[in-house]
Amino acid sequence: MAGEHILVADDEKAVQKAIKAAYNSENMEATIASGGCEALSLIKKYKYDLILLDILMPDMDGFEVIRAIRSLEIYTPIILLSGKLEEYNKILGLGLGADDYITKPFSVALLISKSKALIRRNNIYSNKTLKDLSIGPFTFCKNSYRAYKNGTELPMTAKELALFKYFLENPKQVFTKEQLYQQIWNHHVIDDNTIMVYIKRLRSKIEDNPKQPKYLRTIWGIGYQFDC
Repeated sequence: MAGEHILVADDEKAVQKAIKAAYNSENMEATIASGGCEALSLIKKYKYDLILLDILMPDMDGFEVIRAIRSLEIYTPIILLSGKLEEYNKILGLGLGADDYITKPFSVALLISKSKALIRRNNIYSNKTLKDLSIGPFTFCKNSYRAYKNGTELPMTAKELALFKYFLENPKQVFTKEQLYQQIWNHHVIDDNTIMVYIKRLRSKIEDNPKQPKYLRTIWGIGYQFDC
């Protein structure tokens, strides 16, 4: 993995320098934006493999930037950076469309590891050419890595696509939260909040009535099951 282009939006010079050096050491190019407005302007002009967003920026915070990015139907993977430890910020960020979250101060090794994993997964979705998946009203195009319901595209982030594809490939099978977390996030230590946030987001996009899910059902005491 080399030559990837990453947008880093953070107003702290020391953080900018450290992150840029870390990516450069891995032969990854980092473009720096000192605020949310500058980041959004660059995102509208150029294509990036990954976006790294600080939550607290003077002109436009990370949450606002995520909303704007996803409203433009840009599904580049996003990692949120924040000095805040509150669980609320993590849940809000994921709910708005971020793919992962790192709290400052952070390990450079962790940042690089998460970045490579998200880029690799997104590239697989973009480049794979396999037979489409179809079940009920849903179609998953493996050539373009896009999901559809009754012919209408469902706007999804990379992680949402990974989770939806996994359910489509395994209809009627019941999965525990641990199994989903290991399969999609490649972690063995489960984060219940992350799973719940993504299930909620997925339901909001595939269900006619997310409050009464028909396709993605909760199997109480066990986990989740997808069926049409």
